[in-house]
Amino acid sequence: MLSLVLPKGSLEKATLELFDAADLTVRRSSDRDYRASIEDPRIDRVRVLRPQEIPTYLEQGLFDLGITGRDWITETDSDVVSLGELKYSKATSNPVRVIMAVPNDAPWRSVSDLPEGVRISTEFPEMTRRFLDRHGVKAKVVPSYGATEAKVPDIVDAIVDLTETGSSLRKNGLRILDTLLTSYTELVANREAYEDADKRAAMEDIALLLQGAIRARGNVLLKLNVAQGDLAGVLDIMPAMSSPTVTALAGGEASAVESVVPKRGVNTLIPALKAAGAHDILEIPISKIVD
Repeated sequence: MLSLVLPKGSLEKATLELFDAADLTVRRSSDRDYRASIEDPRIDRVRVLRPQEIPTYLEQGLFDLGITGRDWITETDSDVVSLGELKYSKATSNPVRVIMAVPNDAPWRSVSDLPEGVRISTEFPEMTRRFLDRHGVKAKVVPSYGATEAKVPDIVDAIVDLTETGSSLRKNGLRILDTLLTSYTELVANREAYEDADKRAAMEDIALLLQGAIRARGNVLLKLNVAQGDLAGVLDIMPAMSSPTVTALAGGEASAVESVVPKRGVNTLIPALKAAGAHDILEIPISKIVD
């Protein structure tokens, strides 16, 4: 039913892991193969292509559904429908930013300080030109095809580039002058395909599975038994997404308690629950959480 396009490159590994967690495992003959498949009746064609190209291909109707960054949607000014942000990326769950950076010793403190004719290297030339136009800066924008940070100061005066943690900028002696865009990865669709009721339903199913897999990350299910006399003390220290589930055990003298809790901190939580009277404690991985 749906043709799907996924990003190759820096987001590739994280995207494939996400689809695997969502039970939409992507299969291909090798990691160099651009053709892939997913054993799901809603998806009949899968390609793995550069994220820079994906918004344009979606707008043109070459694919129904795809994953790319808001940065490339903005750069290409593509008319696509967003089914929501997918808050995952190559290093952290934080968004990436498209920033303008200059050498640490540069005299400029704001974009308006940039002199006429300043040379700026970037993989986002259209976004950069629009940004500079809004600030009334006349610059020479030089398209970059990689290693953008290494071009300052020998080749250009400043760069517009992606950053997630800022570590590479600091390593190259650069500081951020301004942020052009904050960008998450998004699930986006061709507008005409989205208007098709059957295709939209399939797209929303896939979005639900992906979001459920993302939401489950960093959480586990704790299950335990506790005597009635110790129940209040256990509930006092038991975290939960809403509230723990409590079920009376046969005989009425004890309860079973279960709750979704953050994985981080469970190493101290379990001993604390044990000390409060809990027993038969189970920690269970979670693959999806769906509201």
